[in-house]
Amino acid sequence: MPGTSKTNVISSLSASHEEEIAVLAKRADSASGMLMKLVAFVGSNAENILESLPDVAKDSLEDATVWALDLAYRGASMTSESRMAPDVGKHGHKLASVFTGAVGGFAGVSSAIVELPVTVSIMFAAIQKAARAEGFDPKDEEVRRECLLVFGSGNPATTQDDGINTSFLASRVLINGVTVHGLIASVAPRLAAVLTQKLAAQTIPVLGSVTGAGVNYAFTDYYQELAEIRFALRRLAHEHGEEVVRLSFNSAMAERKRLKSR
Repeated sequence: MPGTSKTNVISSLSASHEEEIAVLAKRADSASGMLMKLVAFVGSNAENILESLPDVAKDSLEDATVWALDLAYRGASMTSESRMAPDVGKHGHKLASVFTGAVGGFAGVSSAIVELPVTVSIMFAAIQKAARAEGFDPKDEEVRRECLLVFGSGNPATTQDDGINTSFLASRVLINGVTVHGLIASVAPRLAAVLTQKLAAQTIPVLGSVTGAGVNYAFTDYYQELAEIRFALRRLAHEHGEEVVRLSFNSAMAERKRLKSR
């Protein structure tokens, strides 16, 4: 768009769409709420227990994450194609993750690791639901790949800027340019870092059952929130063009950062 300023590009959106994007920026900015800060605190104070595990066990977490993502991706495809997935309501996936977190944390690290693929699959289903709500077909392979990218959009256990303000729309090349396994391999390290915090919070048997339930709820809520933001922006990008939506969203995020720095 030669000769067109950034301001003019953004102003091509209607006032209502600019307001919608501003709301999405606010949600992205506050996605890691107080519950996630508590998770980070509990996890950081329990990490010494994880450090005592054999290196083989610690090194296997990323491999387990790759396996869990692959299982969730393939399982989601089969569920979508069979049209057997029930409507679990607004909070259904969060409640399901609470149950698996409680069970997974009961025996400490050993049961928490076994529970990982189930929890990842529940979170992936919640992400797919967000895509469907914005008019995207969760059976479509490109949409399922976009769902995978949600796991790489930020770290819920940190208050630092983890790149989520620019990653929502900067993914088209990645989606179309690699295999599913390559995409999973690129997302897995970020998700594994998040799951390390989750495991740390679930290391104490029985008490880990309580923290596991809370951690799973917080994580599922976080990724569902990111998915709702991502697919709302994707819908707007389809309607108005990716550049104009990206510039408007980044401008809204920058404004929020400026106001917070006062």
